[in-house]
Amino acid sequence: MHHTSEIPLAISTALTHGYRHIDTATAYRNESACVTAMLSPFPSSPSPSSPSHPPLPRSALFYTTKLPPKFRGYEQTYNSISATINENPGLEGYIDLYLIHAPYGGAHNRLEQWRAMRDSVREGKIRSIGVSNYSVAHLEELSSWIAAQPGDSGGVISVGQWEVHPWLPRHDILEYCHTHNIAVQAYSPLVRGTRFGPQAKGVEGLNKLAEKYGKTPAQILIRWSLQMGLTPLPKSVHPARIAENIAVFGWELEEDEVLGLDTGGYEPCTWDPSRDCLD
Repeated sequence: MHHTSEIPLAISTALTHGYRHIDTATAYRNESACVTAMLSPFPSSPSPSSPSHPPLPRSALFYTTKLPPKFRGYEQTYNSISATINENPGLEGYIDLYLIHAPYGGAHNRLEQWRAMRDSVREGKIRSIGVSNYSVAHLEELSSWIAAQPGDSGGVISVGQWEVHPWLPRHDILEYCHTHNIAVQAYSPLVRGTRFGPQAKGVEGLNKLAEKYGKTPAQILIRWSLQMGLTPLPKSVHPARIAENIAVFGWELEEDEVLGLDTGGYEPCTWDPSRDCLD
């Protein structure tokens, strides 16, 4: 969650380097700043003297946002979706991906949130819907409700977001999503930088791979996410790191190296509503 003053440069730099997915949330209070920045001109190359590239068309960008955790039930969810669209005309009337940010509020509220999102898909306000920070029990709850609806009227869980990295691999959730064809996006794939530097613990294998491949530890972690079949969501406002985080193609870790980084542990670096909300 960054100050809105940092957003124009961060998104401009990201667009220059080829990023096209902007991930935010209503709770971050920066949706309008993100939409404005992603639809603005940006440098055509990293060179300081590069000419300006014209704004990208809306169709070339993928915009994700999320339902605030404090909202409950159908009406608040539906109104929040409508507010995001109405307050940001640059979205051209639709959100590419909308997620339930956290499974708070109990089963009834969760299912009513989903129903409002499903109806918004039907109305063309959202292209795809999903969840964030759900446990397997929450996923099963939602999947059971969807299966009980006539035909395919229950909607589709297209995407799930979780904190995932070698110190929090979430094998149970990844297995469930793989079985049920749910794409997994990994937030905090760089562990918020807590595993970088000589004082960090449990990073010998990571540092050895960085030395072997001539990459940074951050690039090794992003490469790990990709080879695990995840979509990593690295976050930075620093231009050099934004460029570094996308320079992860054209090379791969060996299969045993990917497996070797997986600690099988449970060491989150941020919140984990999947365990906090087991009602």
